[in-house]
Amino acid sequence: MSAAIPIGIVGLNFGRHILNLLAAEDNNRYFKPVAVCDMDLDKANAIAAARSLQAYDNLDSLLAHDDIPVIGLFTGPAGRAELIRKIIRSGRDVITTKPFETDALAARDVLAEAARLGRRILMNSPAPEPHLCLRQIQAWQSTHALGRPVAFRGEVTASYRETSDGSWMDDPQRCPAAPLTRLGIYLINDIITLFGRVLEVQVTTSRIFTGRPTPDNAQLSLLFENHAIGSIFASFCVENGQQYGNSMTLHYERGTILRNTGLYDYGKADGFSELRMTCTRGEQQCAREEWTSPGTSGHYPWSLMHRVLLDPACNPIPEFEIVHGIEVLESMTRAERSGRIEPVTSTP
Repeated sequence: MSAAIPIGIVGLNFGRHILNLLAAEDNNRYFKPVAVCDMDLDKANAIAAARSLQAYDNLDSLLAHDDIPVIGLFTGPAGRAELIRKIIRSGRDVITTKPFETDALAARDVLAEAARLGRRILMNSPAPEPHLCLRQIQAWQSTHALGRPVAFRGEVTASYRETSDGSWMDDPQRCPAAPLTRLGIYLINDIITLFGRVLEVQVTTSRIFTGRPTPDNAQLSLLFENHAIGSIFASFCVENGQQYGNSMTLHYERGTILRNTGLYDYGKADGFSELRMTCTRGEQQCAREEWTSPGTSGHYPWSLMHRVLLDPACNPIPEFEIVHGIEVLESMTRAERSGRIEPVTSTP
């Protein structure tokens, strides 16, 4: 196997979590953190000292070092495209997180520039290629002739008791319908992969526990181009022993697929993907199948990212899923403000 790729981590609020992930035995063979960067230099220095890394307080200083081929960018999504543009123009590849941006046009432009420059922009959701569980759903849809999509229900829940900290997560414009932007985006990206283009959305939000000015309880209704309908419930208010519950129910003309709809031991709900499918097979006959795999969509596929970055012939940027997910977020922002159904506008 090829050696671990040196990486610099930018944005240490979430970047600390990434450093912990990369320290895990299963991941440290793929990427080796060598530097950290944050506008709060004291924070950067403290984290760097604890991990024997270099510390920087601005991106330009970090990019001055030619021995860091990959930048992990984990700042807030608003304006991220411009930071990515600076990174790819310096000759580096980028690993980042969801949501990719809040501006769909900016996202499309920087993805196009990366393609022209031969640079890679990789993220956890949507990942460079769909997770195994999404590919299994697509396989069942074909092999069992499930027919047209009819409806979708997704839920992602956690238990947070947050306070205001002045970050992008406090800003209703940069973090619309906050639980949907921060957690529901996984399900938005997944269902775009499975059901395709969204035509319109409607949003309901509330504040139950949060100390932030943004909501902590939200629901998104969706109408798809193929006439299927769907909903996503995302909340920071549910403590049910699941830690991060992330479930889907998919209805088709001739069958139903469930993903992680059971109740699991604490901390296990997002550790694997459990699929169950039932469908009609002839008159008054029913077929059932089950499928389980480690991990789930939204996890960082470090092995896949490592392979993609080392393969010059591979450039799997899922542009439609990335950009259309942001178009849904833009429409969701308008719907939260207006209280009305809002169309999802395609980026030119």
